[in-house]
Order: sequence, then structure tokens, then C-alpha cells
Amino acid sequence: MPLAGGMAAGAERLPPVPVAASEGGGGVEGLLGTLKRAAAALGEAEVRFALAGGFAAYARGAAPSVHDVDFVLFEQDVERAVRALVAAGMRRQDCPENWLAKVYDGDRLIDLIYAPSGRPVEAALLGRAEELNVAGVLMPVLPADDLVIMRLLAFTETACDFSSVLPLCRALREQVDWPHVAVRTAGSPYAYAFLTLLARLEVIEGEFL
Repeated sequence: MPLAGGMAAGAERLPPVPVAASEGGGGVEGLLGTLKRAAAALGEAEVRFALAGGFAAYARGAAPSVHDVDFVLFEQDVERAVRALVAAGMRRQDCPENWLAKVYDGDRLIDLIYAPSGRPVEAALLGRAEELNVAGVLMPVLPADDLVIMRLLAFTETACDFSSVLPLCRALREQVDWPHVAVRTAGSPYAYAFLTLLARLEVIEGEFL
């Protein structure tokens, strides 16, 4: 089973988008429209960002997200990003969390994440993003390693649902450097448990655990 990265998934590898459903505030088609409008607004405002979350995984070959749109960016750029999205017709939603800001495009949620898992977004993270074609629009997309690391480090005692992360890891497994992921998440017992599960399911080889 390959452990290290394969070819990045471009537009030609994207799975088909299903017919829009009622989930996730307008379904996949609505969220893709929001994604494109938001990326264009951030680009015009010269906000440095990268696509993260479910749609970044989609850009790399996983199933499309039906929940929200996630971007990572520097904390100092959050207010400028929010203003750019509001100027594009979206609305800010106040939230108590101290690691992201929320903006709505109609009933479709955009998360502007500046401290995933309590770790501030750094230049190195955004520098690893690759320009990929997402639904006809070129934009920076986080690498598979970083997508998986973020998901694993988000596991806590009260938020430890492996079921949503398992299909993502199956879809991206050939693009991920799993020993690197194990090192980066070594401090989390929940990440270790999930990697052990992947090894027992033969999604990955587990000699490095």
C-alpha cells in the first residue's frame, strides 16, 4: 500500500457532482457557486488564502462536501476577508470561537479559519498550497497531508467521530505521506487511534505506528 504522495488531483480527477440536495444549505451545486464567488472576492481583495476542508479534498479526488466551504488564511487578514465577502453580497455571522470567522452566502456557510486545532496559520502552510482547478476556477488548495493532519488534530474526547474522516482518508490515501502524518500528529492519542484503525482496515500500512 503506498505511503507517500501520488499525483495531485486536478480537475480531470474530480468525481461527478451529484444533483443538488437539500443538505448543507443548498446542496453541492449551491456550495460550489458560493465557493467560486468567495474565492474570487478574496482574490480581488488580495487576501492570501487556501481552500481547506471537504472541498479541498474534493479537488483532490474525494467526494464533494455537502456542509460548508472552508478557507485558511492569516489571522491578520480575517477582517479584510470578511469585508471583501460582505461587499460581494454575503453577511457576517458573529461566533464565539477564537479560531475562525463565519460568513453566510444566503444559507450557505463559509468558515474563514485562522487557527485550526489551536495552531495559527503560518506562511509555510499557505506556501504548500497548489493551484488546482476547482469547478472551473483556479485557486490554491491545501495538500492532502495537511488536510488529513488538520482533521486528525481536531479529534478530542468530545468530538471523535471517525466516520466522516475514514472515507476521506480512503480517497486520498495514495496522495498522503502517512509516516509524516503520524509524526505530525504524535501528540494526539485520538489521531494515533485513528491511524491504528486505518492500519487494521488495511487502508494504510502501519509499520510506522
